[in-house]
Amino acid sequence: MMMVLAQHKKNVLHLLLLLFFMSIIVLLLLVSETTHSLTKPGATTFRHNPTFTLLIKVLTFNRLHSLSRCLRSLSSAEYGVAGHTGRVHLHVYIDHFSLDQNDTSVEDNLRSTKEILDFVDKFEWRYGEKLVHYRTGNAGLQGQWLEAWWPSSDHEFVFVVEDDLEVSPLYYGFLERVIRDYYYDASNFNPSVYGASLQRPWLVPGENGNKLQVDPKTNVFLYQLVGTWGQLLFPKPWKEFRIWYDEHKSKDKKPYLDGMVTNEWYRTLGERIWTPWFIKFVHSRGYFNIYTNFPNESALSVSHRDAGVNYRETEGPDSQLLNNSFIGSDFLKLQPSRRLKWYDYCFGEVVPGRVVRSLNELGTVLPSVQRDKTVVLVSLFAADEILTLNHVFIGSRTELFYDLARRGHPVIDADMFIKSKTWYTDSVKEAMGNAYVVEKCLELGYSTWVLSSNALLVDDGLLLDRIRSEYDFYIGESSGVLIVQSSPATQKLWSNELMPSIVSSATKNPSPKQGPDFIRLMVKTVEAMSIAVNQSLGDGLDGKPVVYWSPEVGSSTIQTKLAELNLWLVDDDLSCKAVICHNSLS
Repeated sequence: MMMVLAQHKKNVLHLLLLLFFMSIIVLLLLVSETTHSLTKPGATTFRHNPTFTLLIKVLTFNRLHSLSRCLRSLSSAEYGVAGHTGRVHLHVYIDHFSLDQNDTSVEDNLRSTKEILDFVDKFEWRYGEKLVHYRTGNAGLQGQWLEAWWPSSDHEFVFVVEDDLEVSPLYYGFLERVIRDYYYDASNFNPSVYGASLQRPWLVPGENGNKLQVDPKTNVFLYQLVGTWGQLLFPKPWKEFRIWYDEHKSKDKKPYLDGMVTNEWYRTLGERIWTPWFIKFVHSRGYFNIYTNFPNESALSVSHRDAGVNYRETEGPDSQLLNNSFIGSDFLKLQPSRRLKWYDYCFGEVVPGRVVRSLNELGTVLPSVQRDKTVVLVSLFAADEILTLNHVFIGSRTELFYDLARRGHPVIDADMFIKSKTWYTDSVKEAMGNAYVVEKCLELGYSTWVLSSNALLVDDGLLLDRIRSEYDFYIGESSGVLIVQSSPATQKLWSNELMPSIVSSATKNPSPKQGPDFIRLMVKTVEAMSIAVNQSLGDGLDGKPVVYWSPEVGSSTIQTKLAELNLWLVDDDLSCKAVICHNSLS
């Protein structure tokens, strides 16, 4: 009996241990599944060896010599340099010739196509699958690009090359490092980055933009322009673009972007090219592309610029290939994204992510945004999304607030900046925040122009002409504009008398209304203290330096009036329809 009981206890113990281990396994599986479901590329912790798929899309037509050079360079490259365990697949897209040809041309084209197909069939690709897509009709360059890829997952990437390209043996090692460091590493990931171009940067598409000059010590930087001579594309931005393209194309919209050389491209080539569409999309979203910069105009991919859609005659290589002499150097050791420089279509440097939360942070930002010792501050309180000014912004945390910061505009987080209490209304935050910014500007020797969210500065030169130097303060009460001139006397008056009065009045009598409450508060304050001000700023519309609209006016009415004044630079999908370059940025 005792032996039976002992055996029974032993069996029960074994069962309990088995159940315990099974529960641990189930728990681990659940945690793994939960982690997987919550894991998003670029939003998770760094994975040392992320598993991803790279598709190489080669776009070709009737250039056998170009295609053979391109494929051989791809095949000769070094794969798996950084330890990637996945496969690299090669997809060759062969466009069909147009059937609207005479008999002689048809025979020539048939023979040329047959030679290309024979070459591709015999071409060996050892690093993954080889797929050949031979079209039945002429898709053209735009169709070849846009129809080549729809990502099957967020872990599938594409490297698109046209057939007159040649790649460096080092190209794949760099692409893999870009994907690992800037897509899968959460500390470096930025959703505004759509891919990486391996070509030598040379073009500034914004008219009257700055000369493209990169610090020789900089190997990697970010630039808005897409590079068609060897472009890596990330999956999510490409999907977003394709949907955007379909929506605009179906409504017969055109990819014109005023102030860009791409307008002339589109007028000349029309739907034969795709880049004007993508360039306009990138501008509307505020996206950026990774670029390389190597000595002696070297690059990881080179275009031989053979005769075709883009060139009537062969012009030869645009740069020289980066060769194996770079092996052993640190060119694969990429800098953290926060240290990279970002450039817009004018090749003017932008600094994304500047969110000011304290006076100390404000002091480091203001010198970078002042022009002629003047800072323009715009209140975002009660702001409409059509706001497109290019100044310093202050407001609460909204989608518009963070979108402006992402696009490179410095923004001031009023909640953190003034350490606002829960009972503070927006009018209190606006008044106190503006007052502290003006004080800091005066401390640094800067004049300050404060605009409400319902005021648009049309002509700063015209405004300056109307200001007389004997006044330190200029207030347009009905237009929501305040100008504080920098001087030792003004700084002393602001800090010792005006600032305490503004803070006291704002907190004791908070206004529930939105709009230029800070300006009205300033008018009352200076009147109570008998301070002389200039109020003849030319409030109104026609021929005035400032356009103002009441907070009660609807967006459609504002749009109509600004359009009449040629001040409306926004498409119907609320994206800018112009790029304005200033040489002063250089």
